[in-house]
Amino acid sequence: MPKFHAMNTSNLGDTFNGWPALRERLWQYALLARMHKPIGTLLLLWPMLWALWIASGGHPRIDVLIVFILGTWLMRSAGCAINDFADRNVDPHVARTVDRPLAAGRIRPREAIGVFVVLSLAAFALVLTQNRLTILFAFVGIALAASYPFMKRFHHLPQVHLGAAFGWAVPMAWTAQTGHFPPPLAWLIFVSAVLWATIYDTQYAMVDREDDIKIGVKSTAILFGDADRLIIGILQVLMILALYLVGRDAHLGWPYFLALFIGAGLFAYQQLLTLYQVPEFCFRAFLNNNWFGAVIFAGIFTSYLLH
Repeated sequence: MPKFHAMNTSNLGDTFNGWPALRERLWQYALLARMHKPIGTLLLLWPMLWALWIASGGHPRIDVLIVFILGTWLMRSAGCAINDFADRNVDPHVARTVDRPLAAGRIRPREAIGVFVVLSLAAFALVLTQNRLTILFAFVGIALAASYPFMKRFHHLPQVHLGAAFGWAVPMAWTAQTGHFPPPLAWLIFVSAVLWATIYDTQYAMVDREDDIKIGVKSTAILFGDADRLIIGILQVLMILALYLVGRDAHLGWPYFLALFIGAGLFAYQQLLTLYQVPEFCFRAFLNNNWFGAVIFAGIFTSYLLH
């Protein structure tokens, strides 16, 4: 009869005992990348979709659409990882961020760097399926995303830097769709994206302003001080004007301009939310920007649908 050897059950037990620990590690990485909070991805996604729909005349290539939706999600997640690495000595002192995985010590700094590298490489791999000019633009996008988190130590305008990082998806998407260098219309959408990010990230920074002042990091909320709502209002007017010019130059129809009117109403609502600069309501104003982005996209989409 054949001889049967006893199975080494201790090794098998170690293997199965390791799965809960692995799942917990992956969960911490997901929390680091804010995969449970999609608002950042949506705010990054809307300007890209505005540009892609206009560049394609309402008929974007499916491969470009898929690549840029996935790439947007990956790069926002990568940005969160490198942001927490940059703020690893700051977040433990801020009430809103004290429980983030890196701040709470549940993962190590080198792990955050690893998550950033893996997600960035995955996004870059997607870009490699596009044309050469889009690939060249991607290097600028990675540089902007990697450098943004450190800017709050050097100047009071990190929100503008964030706008450039988030808005860079606009010329990239335009180039991927058309194969040509972005025209002035695309750069006007980019400027709109920079203005918008400065608006909503200043509202976000108003939530942490007192903690940031104590810690010594910089933001537009600190720079603007008591004039924050006034300056945000000016930026909102400039953005509405920029988007009006986008609609005019792109020959969009009445649904777009109706959407722009509704968007102006949403901006007015945000001004009311921040009237007394209560952190909770400033955060609600920040979240409301997702509706603004969605309304503008709905206007663009419907304009081409009815064209």
